[in-house]
Amino acid sequence: MEEDTDFRVRFGSLYFITDHVGFQGTIKNSPSDFIVTEIDEHGQLVNKDTDELIYKVDEVLSEPNSIAKKRKQNPQNIFIEKRTNKDFNSLTGCSDNNQNHQFDLEKEDTPSDKASKDKEEKVDMLGSLLNERTYELLSQFACEIKENWNSQTEYIGPSPELSLGRILDKNQRSSLHCAVRQKFPFLITVGRNSEIFVKPNLDCKEFCHLVSEEEAFGFFKYLDLKKENSKFSFKPDANKDHRRAVHHFVNKKFGNLVETKSFSELNSNAGNPRVVITVRFREKAHKYRKRSLESFIKSRIIFVPAFTLRKENLEMFEAIGFLAVKLGVIPSDFSYAGLKDKKAITYQAMVVKKVSPERLKNIEKEIEKKRIKVFNIRSVKNSLRLGQLKGNHFDIVIRNLKSQVNDTVNLRERIWEAIENVKNKGFVNYYGPQRFGMGRKIHTDLIGLALLKNEMVKAVKLFLTPEDLDDPVNRAKKYFLQTEDAKGTLALMPEFKVQERALLESLHRFGMTEEGCIQAWFSFPHSMRIFYIHAYSSKIWNDAVSYRLATYGSRVVAGDLVCLDEDTKDENFINNKIHLVTEEEASANTYGIHQVVLPVLGYNNQYPRNKVGQWYQETLNRDGLQTCRFRVPALKMNVPGCYRQILKQPHNLSFELMEESETNVKKDGSHITEATLSLLISFDLDASCYATVCLREIMKHDF
Repeated sequence: MEEDTDFRVRFGSLYFITDHVGFQGTIKNSPSDFIVTEIDEHGQLVNKDTDELIYKVDEVLSEPNSIAKKRKQNPQNIFIEKRTNKDFNSLTGCSDNNQNHQFDLEKEDTPSDKASKDKEEKVDMLGSLLNERTYELLSQFACEIKENWNSQTEYIGPSPELSLGRILDKNQRSSLHCAVRQKFPFLITVGRNSEIFVKPNLDCKEFCHLVSEEEAFGFFKYLDLKKENSKFSFKPDANKDHRRAVHHFVNKKFGNLVETKSFSELNSNAGNPRVVITVRFREKAHKYRKRSLESFIKSRIIFVPAFTLRKENLEMFEAIGFLAVKLGVIPSDFSYAGLKDKKAITYQAMVVKKVSPERLKNIEKEIEKKRIKVFNIRSVKNSLRLGQLKGNHFDIVIRNLKSQVNDTVNLRERIWEAIENVKNKGFVNYYGPQRFGMGRKIHTDLIGLALLKNEMVKAVKLFLTPEDLDDPVNRAKKYFLQTEDAKGTLALMPEFKVQERALLESLHRFGMTEEGCIQAWFSFPHSMRIFYIHAYSSKIWNDAVSYRLATYGSRVVAGDLVCLDEDTKDENFINNKIHLVTEEEASANTYGIHQVVLPVLGYNNQYPRNKVGQWYQETLNRDGLQTCRFRVPALKMNVPGCYRQILKQPHNLSFELMEESETNVKKDGSHITEATLSLLISFDLDASCYATVCLREIMKHDF
């Protein structure tokens, strides 16, 4: 591989967290020196043989409720008056016993339900969820909103809002959302980064112009509770035009959730009948099926083949493209949990749609020549998704070990010291060089930046930029950049370059215009399109970590973000687990450096409130992304972002030193045999961590 000087500059400036001296050596002398094995969600290595060929349907049927969406908590059932033995089609009116008379339930409550209700009636839900001061502010805010409505004053600018503070517990947030809306149905609640805000419910205000305030409030309470099999009835109404307006409002605003019907009131005046509008929640489509739950589940389960992919010295997307051609499917039919190195032997789980297990077995001999093997073929119910793994196991050989320059300490002692240091203290959790296309003229993050800026033509040209090599692939790329002749380039591009050919075929069809390039990007599966966006986010994250450590070192400072879930093994923790460090917490050393996280760019992140946050903003401005919302509608890509711990530690680390004899030929033709030292090292890393980065920290050496 040619030397990538630009990449050496990038990674040479990155930070080390440990203070040992390190040593020198070479990795990836051959693919067999670097073996990567995926660890699935159950902690099993995916290269182990398995006898489990199919997941039985019985396993699903044992817990039938798992397929139904869990209903929200119902913290205030006191708003519901229970009625029984009422059929929806015969409902004609409602009692005026109290303002919540409009609710009607078809099912009788069980004794446990009644006990639960009795208990809940004695609890002031809002009072238990909010402190006294916040409760007072909320009540005052609600009164001001009502007074504003009664004065018919229109809001100028954004609607006023009140913060109820940050609630880290998800269930507590859900209860508070519901409790506020039940207590004050003319308000709505909105969650942002675990913080709950209260705003006026403008739909409720509009509805109050159409029906009475009592009816409007009752209707919105009913909507929020989402009580299954319940109904809501408005007061009897003899005005047909008014009823039509009510039907129209409800169906326009909430037609996907509820349905309305009108019924003549019993014993009403035949000459001037009064009619009741009744609302009920729409039933799920599967409830209309007259068959058992077991047969319904069986009918919905579609089994697809899963397998373990072994590849050697091959890019993952290239391997998928080759398999797609052999199986007669498209690359987007494959799903996987993570990306794997090229110059290595890798084992990973995959799932492919539209193919039978027998078809996979039949191509085993055909794909061997591409250094690909598929085994552990079995049937599963679901595709894989990125991040659906526990981590990766690495077996690595580091050859030609040497001491650092002018280091007089014994090499074996240096190796032991370095490994123990990283084992105990960890390493800076950078994204590895393979994330960005090490050895290439154009790195993947540059393509991602162009996509984020909606520069589709530029992104295509960057993707097809040739390397300084004289081979069929790069000759074809050079021809394209000189002529933009997609058809002619296709004739030159080798068949095994599936991605490039798919892009060129699309360009030939749609043209080298902005719209044509958008269509060309759709020739790639979504996971590959978004890969380039993630590459740019990863590059910025690496630079941000270096800046953070250079500025503040390993101490936790005010404005840092920390993860409150110490068991987190990947980047999937979200805002409700992220906490902003205060001055008091920083002074008290409440948190450790291993808890500090930094945001990976996206539309749903919060940023540090110190110099690091300022750095993020300045960097995005520099790259022309000051108004970027991390959504690329043209390519149907939304990037919510996530958080990544700045330090990680290897698990189950073991190592062994071995001496090897190496024979070299001198200038005079004589042979000399020298003993060289090699290191065999094995360890596990959490998902999205890079072995090359861990080794970089151990050796204090950039690769």
